[in-house]
Amino acid sequence: MAQNYTPTFKNWLSLLLLVLLWGTSFMFTAVSLESFSPVAIVSLRVLIAAIILTLFMYAKGWRLPVDPLAWAVFLLLGIMGNLLPFFLISTGQKDVSSGITGLLMAFMPLATMILAHYFVLGESLNRFKVFGFVLGITGVVIVLWPSLVGAHSNLLSGLLILLATFSYAINAILVRRLPSYNPVVTAAGVMIISSIVIVPLWLWQDLPWQQNYSLKATLSMLWLGVGPTAFGTILLFAVIATAGPTFLSYINYMIPIVAYFTGVLLLGEAIEWQSLAAMLLIILGIALTRKRVAD
Repeated sequence: MAQNYTPTFKNWLSLLLLVLLWGTSFMFTAVSLESFSPVAIVSLRVLIAAIILTLFMYAKGWRLPVDPLAWAVFLLLGIMGNLLPFFLISTGQKDVSSGITGLLMAFMPLATMILAHYFVLGESLNRFKVFGFVLGITGVVIVLWPSLVGAHSNLLSGLLILLATFSYAINAILVRRLPSYNPVVTAAGVMIISSIVIVPLWLWQDLPWQQNYSLKATLSMLWLGVGPTAFGTILLFAVIATAGPTFLSYINYMIPIVAYFTGVLLLGEAIEWQSLAAMLLIILGIALTRKRVAD
């Protein structure tokens, strides 16, 4: 039987904090890119989060598994849920503003819906989901249209960010299909194995001890690891445990708004009517996919 949740004031506060953490992450990524390469950003995000989540896990009395299957699951989730999307987003943001990145990332629940139709029982498409997807993809086309018809060089970058939404979507499907473990232990294990994979590549490629990182970029980079990646993960599981996944889904409506307007207000990014129209279409598309078909 499904568990009924009644969100409290604390739940709403936690949700809004999570929206701020994740919605502003694109802005902090843009600042970090002033000094750090995409590989460095990925490496430091997962490494910092691995340290914090492991300490949190042990403080709670939990332990990492020794089962090889568990670590194989962690590796797969680490690639699809951290390494690949973090790299695609960071690379794409070299030519795409933080606000536009947030708008494109809002497509993730729609991408998940399409994949779930084929790979998750009981998640078949219906007319509302199809129409919602059409609205969402129309919003994406509006965002990318200047690059499609003009001389802009950021079309590939926009597509990389869009590809990151499908990486997250695949990860969401994998979480539902693969063996499950304690969520905090899983998060710590995923960050640990991700760090083992990517940090050596960063050290070899960037030689960070020879780089001159600005203070602003360094602080932004540290915050990306501590805030959105580590603390955001802990907060995510707390919201799901106390208010349920349906309540958590409200973030899909709020994150693109926060991402877009923090870029405008704090980074001086331009407000464009196309972007506002795209935001409205994507959010409406997400809302429509949640409408139930009458029996």
